[in-house]
Amino acid sequence: MKKTYQYRPVRFYSIVFALTWVFWLAAAFAGRSSTGSSEAISFALMLLGLLVPPATALLTILLSGSAALKKDLRDKLIGLFRVKPLNVIAAVALFGAIIAVSIFISTFFGQTLSQFSFTDDFSFAGGGVAALLTITLAAFFEELGWRGYAEDSIAFYCSWWKESIIFGFVWGLWHLPLFFIPSTYHHSIFQESPWFALNFFLSVLPLGFIFTWVYVKNERSIFACMVFHFFVNFLQEKIAITQTTKCVETLVLAVAAGSIVYFNKDLYFDTKHIGRLLPQED
Repeated sequence: MKKTYQYRPVRFYSIVFALTWVFWLAAAFAGRSSTGSSEAISFALMLLGLLVPPATALLTILLSGSAALKKDLRDKLIGLFRVKPLNVIAAVALFGAIIAVSIFISTFFGQTLSQFSFTDDFSFAGGGVAALLTITLAAFFEELGWRGYAEDSIAFYCSWWKESIIFGFVWGLWHLPLFFIPSTYHHSIFQESPWFALNFFLSVLPLGFIFTWVYVKNERSIFACMVFHFFVNFLQEKIAITQTTKCVETLVLAVAAGSIVYFNKDLYFDTKHIGRLLPQED
């Protein structure tokens, strides 16, 4: 009798949140000291937390006993035939346009057009090559975990519309301990204003819908999402937009995400994939 692998989202997210938060809360505690060794320990713990989603996804898949699930991961990661270059380029261009529109609108709130420039460095500790490497690794490891298992584990049971809402909320909440780790971007905006921290959580929700669009349009390609995730991180860091403008950006993101959903109703509200993300096995 043929059977289909049953995803286990509750188990997956419970492990990811428990281990990530243990590492990141420990990093927050270590980062309270300004000594060089404490900062190094804090960074190492933060990196370990970042590795939890991909490590959990890989172990879940490798220990699943499902050949179809293992093949699906391989095809999503290295199956470049799945990638639709024009879609990825369109997604990156859209995000660039979202930033540009946000800057123009922000001038009505006292911000300036000088935001159309590159920052001298990144907003978090390390800077330079180290910071660039950090955002590159963040895009790689996060997408390996989220698109490797996490997003599918929700979409297996519901439409991509519902999945985007659930995942967007969970993805934002996962970042919470970062706001208490000195030297992180999240900590810096929380120190500037708790409202800016709240805006970060709100911005993740519409962004989740755009990631779903990139993911599904590229036949669930992890590589396509890694490329898009990198450019999102890079543009957010290197374009000199203020936190006030990022609040405007959240509204523009919501409009963009709503437009994508409107023009891709079949993608978001289709239910044919439910219970059928993977082929049946003997």
